[in-house]
Amino acid sequence: MAEKISGAESLIRSLEHSDVEVVFGIPGGAILPAYDPLMDSKTVRHILVRHEQGAGHAAEGYAAATGRVGVCMATSGPGATNLVTPIADAHMDSVPMVAITGQVSGPSIGTDAFQEADIRGITMPITKHNYLITRAEDIPGAIREAFHLASTGRPGPVLVDITKDALQAKSEFHWPASVDLPGYKPTTKPHGRQIKEAARMIVEAHRPVLYVGGGVIRARASVQLRELAELTGIPVVTTLMARGAFPDSHVQHMGMPGMHGSVGAVGALQQSDLLITLGARFDDRVTGKLDSFAPRAKVIHIDIDPAEIGKNRTADIPIVSDVREALIQLIPAITAEFDAGRREDLTGWWRTLNNLRETYPIGYEVPDDGSLSPQYVIERLGKIVGPDAIYTAGVGQHQMWAAQFVGYEHPNTWLNSGGLGTMGYAIPAAMGAKVGMPDKTVWAIDGDGCFQMTNQELATCTINNIPIKVALINNSSLGMVRQWQSLFYNERYSNTDLHSHSFPDFVKLADAYGCLGLRCDDAANVDQTIEKAMSTNDVPVVVDFRVHRDAMVWPMVAAGTGNDEIQFARDLAPKWDRGDE
Repeated sequence: MAEKISGAESLIRSLEHSDVEVVFGIPGGAILPAYDPLMDSKTVRHILVRHEQGAGHAAEGYAAATGRVGVCMATSGPGATNLVTPIADAHMDSVPMVAITGQVSGPSIGTDAFQEADIRGITMPITKHNYLITRAEDIPGAIREAFHLASTGRPGPVLVDITKDALQAKSEFHWPASVDLPGYKPTTKPHGRQIKEAARMIVEAHRPVLYVGGGVIRARASVQLRELAELTGIPVVTTLMARGAFPDSHVQHMGMPGMHGSVGAVGALQQSDLLITLGARFDDRVTGKLDSFAPRAKVIHIDIDPAEIGKNRTADIPIVSDVREALIQLIPAITAEFDAGRREDLTGWWRTLNNLRETYPIGYEVPDDGSLSPQYVIERLGKIVGPDAIYTAGVGQHQMWAAQFVGYEHPNTWLNSGGLGTMGYAIPAAMGAKVGMPDKTVWAIDGDGCFQMTNQELATCTINNIPIKVALINNSSLGMVRQWQSLFYNERYSNTDLHSHSFPDFVKLADAYGCLGLRCDDAANVDQTIEKAMSTNDVPVVVDFRVHRDAMVWPMVAAGTGNDEIQFARDLAPKWDRGDE
C-alpha cells in the first residue's frame, strides 16, 4: 500500500512534477497548510510578495518572458479576490498562469465563514477553467490538468481553489501519466484546403498587409512570420501586444497600428485590399469604429481560438490553427503559387506606404519651457539599453511612448497590460520577468500613477536580490486621462493632478526600499543617469524622471471615431486614399 501524505504535501509534490521553478504568493489561514511542505521543497522557490496583485502580475511577467506557466498562490477571501485583477489581465492577454487559492473547509462553504469568498464563481468569466477541490486525492489530477489547460490551445489563466480540510486530509499520491479531457481538444493544425485558398488570395492581392497580433508571440511563430514576410514582400504591422514579433528595424515593418499607432501602419490597414490576420482579434483599440475599419479589405484570419474568428470582423478565409503550424504550411503553399508564375507586383503599394512613412514619422515636440520631454527620455533609454533587454510598462501615456520610441527586435522583450489596461502592472511584471530571465536586463517603464499602485514590490525585489530597473516617467499627473481632459473636456482637469513633483520624494522612497534612487529633470543629464542605472546591478534602481506634464501621445484616433479620422497632431490629419474620391 502506498504511503499516505497530506493534501498540502500532494500539492507541493504536484508542483514539482509540473517542473515549477517559482511560486509568487502570500500565506494566510486557508492556504497555510501548503506553506509547511513548501518550505522543504528542493526545487520550488517561493517568493513572498507584498500584495497578492503583485503575485499575479509577477507570475504574468515570468510567463510572458519565459514562455513557461507562471504560478501564484494566495489564501481565501481577500487573498483570492486580490488575484482577480491579474487573472483578468492574463485572460485578456492570453498569458499561461495557474493561480492556486486556499478555501475555507468544505462544511463551511456557503455559511459566510471567516474569509470565505466564492472565488470560483467570481473568476469563472475570466479563466480558461477553474476548480474547487474538496478531496485530497483530487489535487494531483487537478494540478496536472490546470497546467495542461493553461499552456495549450490559446494560453490563459486557470484557477485551482482547494479547501483547507482537503489540504489537511491524507491520501495516496498518484501523478497522472497523461491528461484526458474529452471536451478540450484545441485545433492546432490548419485545414489544407483553407491554406491553399489563403495562398491563392495572398498572391492575387494588390495591397496586402500582415496584421500581426500577440498570438504570434504566444505561438513562438516569429521566425516563421519573418520568413513569410520576406518571401512575399508584404508590409507588416504589429499590434501593441505583438511588439517584437517582427523586428522594428526591418524595412517591411510599418509600425504599430491603432489608437496611438503610426500613420503608416494605420494607413496601410485602411487602404489594404487583404488583411492576413495572424493571432490578432480585431480589438477596438486597433479598429476604431469597426464599420469603417479597412473597408475594402478581404480577411484571412488565422487564430487558435475559434471564438475570435468572426467575432468582430467576418473572415473570408477562416483558419483555426496554431499560428506557427499554419505558417509552416502557408509558406510552401505560397512558394508553389510563385513558382507557377502567380504573383502581383507590390511596387505601387510600397510607393504609397513609403510616402506615408516618410511624410508622417513618429515624432514629438520639445517643450518650450525647457522641461524634460518624456518621449526623449524613453527614446534615449531604448537606444542606450538596447533591444536585448526586457521592457515592461504600466498603462497610459508612458506605455504608448514605450511602444513608439523603444526599438523592439525580439519577441518576449515587451511586456505590458494590453487588453485589460491594468495600472500597477509594470513593477511586479518586471520582477517576475527578472526571476525568469535573471541574465537579462529588465526595465520597468512606469508612470507616477501606476508606480504608486504596486511600488511596494520593490521591497520584494531588494530582499530577494531581483535587481530590476525602473524608469519613472513622472509628469505629476494621471497623464492619459489629463490628455483626454485637454482634448475633450475643455482642459477641466478634474482629479488628475497627483502632485508627484512635490511628494512623495521618489528618491527617498527608493532608498527606503533598499534601492538606488536617482533623479533627472534635465535633458543634458539623461544619458549619464541611464548609464549610472545600467552600471548598478546589485540592487534595484529607481530613476525619477521629472518630465513635462502636458506632453501628449500622437498620433491619436479618438475613441468612437474611425481610423480615417486619425490626427497626426492636434487638428492635423494625414492624407491618404480614403475611398471617397
